[in-house]
Amino acid sequence: MDEQPRAYIAGPLFDEGERWFIESLDEMVTELGFCTFLPHRDNPAKTEHNTGEIFANDKQGIDDCDLVVANLNGITTDDGTAWELGYAYALGKYLIGLHTDWRARFEHEVVNLMIEKSVNELVRSTDDLSASLTSWLQRQPPH
Repeated sequence: MDEQPRAYIAGPLFDEGERWFIESLDEMVTELGFCTFLPHRDNPAKTEHNTGEIFANDKQGIDDCDLVVANLNGITTDDGTAWELGYAYALGKYLIGLHTDWRARFEHEVVNLMIEKSVNELVRSTDDLSASLTSWLQRQPPH
C-alpha cells in the first residue's frame, strides 16, 4: 500500500471560530487522501511546563510533511503561522497559502510580501485549495 502524503495544517487557533475553520480545512485535506498534522490536535494541552515539547512536536510535524497548508486570514498573518511557513520554506516544502478575506490590502499584494513570495500557491477559496491539493497529488510520482 502506498504511503499517504503528509500535510501540516497551519493557522491561528486562538478562538472557537479559528479552531472550527482550521479543523474544517483539516477534514477536507484528509478526505483528499493526506495524513495531516494539526498542532492543537497532535500536541498535549499547553502548560507553562511543556512549551518545549510542543515546539519540538510542531517542528517535527513540519520536518515530516510533504506540504504545508496555511490559513493566512486576518489583518496580518498569525506570527506562529509565519514562523511555520518560514521554517518550511527553508526546508524546501511545498507551501499553499489560503486567504479567503475579500478585502485586499493592495491590488498587487494580498498578504505580507515575504509570505506571498514564499508560498508556491496563494488560493482564495476552499474550493481553490481543494483543486490545488488535487493537482499537487496528480503531479506526484507513484510511491
